[in-house]
Amino acid sequence: MKDQKIKIFLVDDDALFLKSLEIEFLQYTVFSIETFATGEPCIENLPTCPDVIILDYHLDGIDKGAMNGMETLDKIKAFNPDIPVIMLSSQDKIDVAINCMHHKAFDYVVKSETAFMRLQQIITTIFRYKKMEKELNWYMERM
Repeated sequence: MKDQKIKIFLVDDDALFLKSLEIEFLQYTVFSIETFATGEPCIENLPTCPDVIILDYHLDGIDKGAMNGMETLDKIKAFNPDIPVIMLSSQDKIDVAINCMHHKAFDYVVKSETAFMRLQQIITTIFRYKKMEKELNWYMERM
């Protein structure tokens, strides 16, 4: 495998939560982190090819005119449907989680003291899945 960092975009209008997540991820040298307070700069930076995007559900706390998380998710998926997006929300409501999944989010995490551990587990799952997919494609090409 290439000696390349996993590029993660963190998108959240809660500056304190955003900074704490960034600090948690930067403890691990395998991650490269870019942070955004709204969805618009995240969308503008999609051509730099993030491996995973962690996206807040609301996103309009700073700028009431900013895109919300669902609009941002839809634009990410329109740009590249293969970028895994993990939605974050302070709402522990099943209908919010279901809505995110309908919009092709990879997973949904409730903001809590265990959110970082959940995010780590999900990112590990994403890369296991990508590795299996590559191995399967390699095998299928040789059949």
